[in-house]
Amino acid sequence: MTSALFRDTVPTPRVLREAGADDADMLVAVTSSDETNMVACQVAYSLFNTPNRIARIRSPDYVRDAEKLFHSEAVPIDHLIAPEQLVIDNIYRLIEYPGALQVVNFAEGKVSLAVVKAYYGGPLVGNALSTMREHMPHIDTRVAAIFRHDRPIRPQGSTIVEAGDEVFFIAASQHIRAVMSELQRLEKPYKRIMLVGGGNIGAGLARRLEKDYSVKLIERDQQRAAELAEKLQNTIVFYGDASDQELLAEEHIDQVDLFIAVTNDDEANIMSAMLAKRMGAKKVMVLIQRKAYVDLVQGSVIDIAISPQQATISALLSHVRKADIVGVSSLRRGVAEAIEAVAHGDESTSRVVGRSIDEIKLPPGTIIGAVVRGNDVMIANNNLRIEQGDHVIMFLTGQKIYIRRRASFPTQSFLPLIARGACMAPFLIILYISGDNIF
Repeated sequence: MTSALFRDTVPTPRVLREAGADDADMLVAVTSSDETNMVACQVAYSLFNTPNRIARIRSPDYVRDAEKLFHSEAVPIDHLIAPEQLVIDNIYRLIEYPGALQVVNFAEGKVSLAVVKAYYGGPLVGNALSTMREHMPHIDTRVAAIFRHDRPIRPQGSTIVEAGDEVFFIAASQHIRAVMSELQRLEKPYKRIMLVGGGNIGAGLARRLEKDYSVKLIERDQQRAAELAEKLQNTIVFYGDASDQELLAEEHIDQVDLFIAVTNDDEANIMSAMLAKRMGAKKVMVLIQRKAYVDLVQGSVIDIAISPQQATISALLSHVRKADIVGVSSLRRGVAEAIEAVAHGDESTSRVVGRSIDEIKLPPGTIIGAVVRGNDVMIANNNLRIEQGDHVIMFLTGQKIYIRRRASFPTQSFLPLIARGACMAPFLIILYISGDNIF
């Protein structure tokens, strides 16, 4: 895979030609300007016939009418990446599963991968993984990995779960909370939520939550606060500073179940969340742009740190790794990945179809966690055979992988995974970014 990186340049035909647009397989336009990204995709399509075009679009006005705006007869964008919407979706899933550090859905929501920290009080803590079946005889799950002191452990039946472990498990979505209850005392569903920041993320999150939760939103810009007060139906909007102790006390921060800071200022998010936690908020969640900050704050006073980069990278990977890949999710700040792929072919043309899982050769650090066949979710075991059309959920740690493009390898569908540095298909991407944070 080859890439050409350009930044801080207007996407004129000359610029794209110099970047290699004549031979490019894909253009990824992720500047800070929606309009610049649209123009880049239009030029790539009209002059260079670039087959695949991805653009970052942030404005809710564009995203709202995406189906009408972005197609070959209008603005030729094949795949839209809306970072703010990705963050909203991510936070909403965490609100649905109190206590989870990350939740990723696959196969149209039929199966999920969840990351949960083990605490004393969970029945499995201090016991071997093999005992889980005794506790939940009618629920299938697979522990894909355990991170202990920031190092991955390949789980075995004899592995003892320790307090503080980050446990990655795969299960049918309706069983996620049951499995979580093995690792920690289940938290009560959130009722009262306080948001800080009325930008695209804060406003979008409030709009999504206000029907089912009691929502308050603090916005430090007076005009923006007035606009949100008119637009939001059931959200109480305050003009003020979230680091104002008097304001937090007046709004009964000690009764708030979840405090979420989503301004564009990392330091303001962190400090307001720390203050809210000290004043009695039960749980705090912050949006953090800088990766170094995420590693520093999560697990201390801050319960959950949300990285927009991680969500955006996952969306990009889903499109860049074409093959038969339906979805890719970057996990634990990029040290692990979960992939959903579709099996194609038959026993004579595929390395996986018609074979049991123990017959499939996978790279080190890779496991198959679940298979979705129609509406059935099957947690992986060595005897499970892969069939044509199955959606296969894989989990990877410890290495980056490349996947052969089906167009170049028509007789070896969906797998194999090719180890680091061995991408077999020539693939040129033009990545067009700005000098700002591209996410």
